[in-house]
Amino acid sequence: MKNYISQKAMELFKIDSPSGMTKAAMDYLESEVKAIGFSMEFITKGNGFICIPGEQTDYTRAVSAHVDTLGLMVRSITEKGTLKLTAIGSPIIPTLDGEYCKIYTRDKKIYTGTIISIAPAIHVHPDATTIERTLDTIEVRLDEVVHSKADVEALSIATGDFVCYEPKMTITPSGYIKSRFIDDKISVIIFLALLKKIKTDNIKLATHTVFLFSTYEEVGHGMSFLPVKIEELLSVDMGCVGLDLNCTEQQVSICAKDSSGPYDYDLTSKLITLAKAKKLPFAVDIYPRYSSDTSAALKASNDIKGALIGPGVSASHGMERTHYEAVEATFELILEYLVSKV
Repeated sequence: MKNYISQKAMELFKIDSPSGMTKAAMDYLESEVKAIGFSMEFITKGNGFICIPGEQTDYTRAVSAHVDTLGLMVRSITEKGTLKLTAIGSPIIPTLDGEYCKIYTRDKKIYTGTIISIAPAIHVHPDATTIERTLDTIEVRLDEVVHSKADVEALSIATGDFVCYEPKMTITPSGYIKSRFIDDKISVIIFLALLKKIKTDNIKLATHTVFLFSTYEEVGHGMSFLPVKIEELLSVDMGCVGLDLNCTEQQVSICAKDSSGPYDYDLTSKLITLAKAKKLPFAVDIYPRYSSDTSAALKASNDIKGALIGPGVSASHGMERTHYEAVEATFELILEYLVSKV
């Protein structure tokens, strides 16, 4: 399983998929799901889902992960030929200074560039090391010979074009997975590994089960619409690490409460019980600055029990990192949940 997860992670992380531009990633997932032996259906806004019959047919569980990531868009073009930016989701802006990026135009052209501050040169700008890095003080320097706004417009670059920065995906010999967008592409890869195991080992799930792939989680409405009637929704997203939190990068995190409020008591308690029984490395935490696809589904008035888990991730929305042990623990906990009785 480790080799499969590593290979598929390397493939998916290379596909740019900020909220609103996820079709290429979803096409990749549809192909992988088909190769495993399942079929994926889609709702109008792009979310994908896979239905798997289970032993109890009058009760449906769903697990959700999101393929969309943080990103940027062209806000405007300056008179000197650089691109001003607006954020998709909430990237940590200072970490973007110096990152390579791609600009996707509406007529399918792709250009490269670098995100830099407006005071980028230590030999020129007296505030190069002190200027605050914000959306107003960073811009894209294009890898094209441009000297004016008209030069950039002649390339067909325009306001509203997507700007995607490099993930820098790396897996170390010690088991660390470090990259941008571990939130939440690593959970998507865990789902592929689960689907492969279910099919290969002919595992019987306890209930009718739906695997959901969300495309707008980072902007808040990913799973606001559920394509089929379900009773339970388990979101699998990144677990938080830091401050007074318990989780490490080697554990699966079970979230009892986030900024949207507490998750279902019985379902959360069940996940804790399953983790203990399986002797998995886990932690229970409160995420004060967080919401999930389960949050979106509940706020949209879906009548469900909801919970949230995920592998522990350091430096969320920056240069993120987790460990294979956390990925494996998350995989095992989801599987235990799906084969457990209601």
